[in-house]
Amino acid sequence: MYIKKQVFFVLGLSRSGKASAEFLLSRGASVYIYDDLTSDRIEQTYKDLQLNGAKRIKKEDLPNMPEVCDVLVISPGIPIDHPMAVAFKRGGRAVIGETELAARYIKSPIIAITGTNGKTTTVSMLAETLTRGGITAHACGNIGTPLVEYCNMPEEDVAVAEISSFQLETLASIRPHVAVVLNITEDHLNRHYNMENYVFLKARLLKNLSAAEYAVLNYDDETVRSFAEKTRAHILYFSVRERVYGAFYEQGNLYFGKEKIIAASDLPTEGLHNVQNALAVIAAAKIMGVKSEDIATALREFKGIKHRVEFIREVNGVQFVNDSKGTNVDATIKAISTMKRETVLLLGGQNKGYDYGKLFAMLKNSKVVRAVIYGENRFALLKSARAYDFDRVTMCENFDFAVRVAAMLAKEGQTVLLSPASASFDEFAGYEERGDRFVEIVQSFQDEGEYAEETQAEDGGTEERFDEESE
Repeated sequence: MYIKKQVFFVLGLSRSGKASAEFLLSRGASVYIYDDLTSDRIEQTYKDLQLNGAKRIKKEDLPNMPEVCDVLVISPGIPIDHPMAVAFKRGGRAVIGETELAARYIKSPIIAITGTNGKTTTVSMLAETLTRGGITAHACGNIGTPLVEYCNMPEEDVAVAEISSFQLETLASIRPHVAVVLNITEDHLNRHYNMENYVFLKARLLKNLSAAEYAVLNYDDETVRSFAEKTRAHILYFSVRERVYGAFYEQGNLYFGKEKIIAASDLPTEGLHNVQNALAVIAAAKIMGVKSEDIATALREFKGIKHRVEFIREVNGVQFVNDSKGTNVDATIKAISTMKRETVLLLGGQNKGYDYGKLFAMLKNSKVVRAVIYGENRFALLKSARAYDFDRVTMCENFDFAVRVAAMLAKEGQTVLLSPASASFDEFAGYEERGDRFVEIVQSFQDEGEYAEETQAEDGGTEERFDEESE
């Protein structure tokens, strides 16, 4: 790719789209920009990029772009079968994403982490562990800061990048020094159509690895374990079930080879899934040469991440926990498994294309005493609850009202857990905004009886009991 001699069209001005345009402009490229959303943030992004030389186009100009431009750069939120992407491909033009752009120019080593659940936690934990071990590490990628922003960092620094299946759709050139695959469960089927496509995309992270690189794979996940057959990389496993070549859990302790690294009871975050995340970190950190005592200290001091089983506060004996990042069934099941008290569960949002039966089958024998369902997919959730004879359901129309109803229903000694098992895009720009709104509402709770008063005063919600006709 010869940036100065090619013309680029950046479609979508999210964080990654803006970062891509800024990177290209800084290298003298001709860049056109467009986003079909309108907001104050988007308008400000237009202004900032135009000041640096970008050309803003109008909607009516879109059909001409495959003829005007050589390369289409799409944001992760735009699917690869978007009409504009299809038009560029038909014209023999390149279609890439921000992460692919970064992969072509970054000179520093990359540790790339993918999987259905646990990516953000593992990226954060590993970056802190490497830093503790004296390596300058940057958590980036899907976690928040685009990888392309680190193309100019010193070559001795390390990029610890979260890589999503959306990014993998347009990612061909990445060759990480260490590739970590945590797990694969059903997710994003509304985007990828079926599990075969989803698994194929996850495996793409390993395709460029040679025998000089490393793949860290979850031995307990049969699909992930099979990826060892698809790469030439040196394989290290992690497991909570068996002694493996790599990192494993045995009799309450986490080991690397024959060496005990840390006791599971010393990890600040609970749940077997967090033991798995820590094992993946141990394996990757050992590959990078971090000492065992530094790994143990970093794991012991890790405080978790925002929006992932995050304790907010206790009001009138009710604890409130924010797991807005639980956007699929498997993530929500894992969050529920960490609950030690009876729990009122908030479920709902935008459907991602899968059956919720597995979730409601599990809820019947869990700490969950009631599910408050809401949002665009509330009727789909209700249908699954009925199919699995889970009758402890209250249905609301929107998020704000559902949070207040859940707080009203929770009794002293119980927990209200937001773990929606759904995307947030029916009401919010992302899971972060949804989680922040949950925190905002919870922080507003003050006095005994406030929940009931606020709920009765709310005109916009509609509460429906499970046994009432709702369709």
